[in-house]
Amino acid sequence: MSLTKPVPLYPAYIDLLEFDFEDYPELDDLFKSEDKWWIEHFKWGQAFLEYTGRNKSIHTYDRFRNEIERFLLWAFIIKKTPIDQLRKNDILEYADFCWLPPVSWIGTSNQERFKLSNGYSTANEFWSPYKIQIPKSLKNIQDVADIDKKKYRPSQQTLTSTFTALIVFYSYLMGEEHCLGNPAQIAKKDCRHFITDAQVKEVKRLSTPQWEYVLETAISMANEDETFERSLFVIASLKTLFLRISELSERPAWSPIMGHFWQDEDDNWWLKVFGKGRKLRDTTVPEDYIPFLKRYRASRGLSSLPTSNENTVLVEKIRGQGGMTSRHLRRLVQTVFDKAYLNMKQDVGEDKALKLKEASTHWLRHTGASMEIERGRPLKDVSEDLGHASMATTDTVYVHSESKLRAKSGKERKVN
Repeated sequence: MSLTKPVPLYPAYIDLLEFDFEDYPELDDLFKSEDKWWIEHFKWGQAFLEYTGRNKSIHTYDRFRNEIERFLLWAFIIKKTPIDQLRKNDILEYADFCWLPPVSWIGTSNQERFKLSNGYSTANEFWSPYKIQIPKSLKNIQDVADIDKKKYRPSQQTLTSTFTALIVFYSYLMGEEHCLGNPAQIAKKDCRHFITDAQVKEVKRLSTPQWEYVLETAISMANEDETFERSLFVIASLKTLFLRISELSERPAWSPIMGHFWQDEDDNWWLKVFGKGRKLRDTTVPEDYIPFLKRYRASRGLSSLPTSNENTVLVEKIRGQGGMTSRHLRRLVQTVFDKAYLNMKQDVGEDKALKLKEASTHWLRHTGASMEIERGRPLKDVSEDLGHASMATTDTVYVHSESKLRAKSGKERKVN
């Protein structure tokens, strides 16, 4: 078997831990038919990804898996050179490849890497290393067949992620004495595709009217059907407590429970959150949020408020046991966004409602934090509730103090 087109190399983290070539006969045949350095490099990537999944988050594992997989496939199929022999110019050549990959390497939708067939894992023929991003507002309108893959270009953030993964990968390989240097580190500053960005950053958030439509829609849906009490609770939590969707979801290292709500000696409510970087933080819980917590608990037949030793799952599956995954939580939120968009479009027109078609769950975190800052809450307090390492991050993402002053002074310019 000779590899002429890209195929997935690594499964999900939980499957990688028990990886056996007997379960992946296609990969087994592939590596037996190619040069020995192929299987050696595969095992380097496997060890690195196991280390990443063990010491970082599943999200980081998935992100690094995407990048390492692409890089190894490029080395196997395109460059045909072991990665420990690559130098700075080779990495810059790879960056050019990432900037404009072959159309055959680009997909138009998220696909599973492997499918189970007769007890064995086989490569999904529809999987591709790269994916062209379709604007969310067009996903239900535009025919996938009409998408021009030649228009694919990675964002600056994507390009940065590529270099970050390669630099970390090479650092790991140096530590394991597989490589003598880090060509990705040297190449990054000379990559011609990086653009120095001096733009004013726009926070992806909902306006006050848009948020009001989302909340009112969620409340209306919950009032009509108790099943949607869960959706209302998730939306209120993401916006009001500045949570990431992953911080509400079930994860291998953490299961959010009702007992993570707690009261201090002054009767202030807090929520213990397991955030990015495997860091725990306590975020403040405002009084205005408590009624939403109470009504969700009532819908589940629980007492009015949580107790410190309560092990009840925070966001429970309706079918099955345990908490919900990030993917399932996103679906709940998206259903409310879609309904709110239709309501707002009917009332005030499509232009004012359009952002609701683009919005993601993370917009709720941005919306809540931005509104609090506009309300005048101290930046330090908002920063700590967000889980930012420093106030500078909060100011950069949400406040743009200097940009706001520049915009204000700019309004005073005259034509004559």
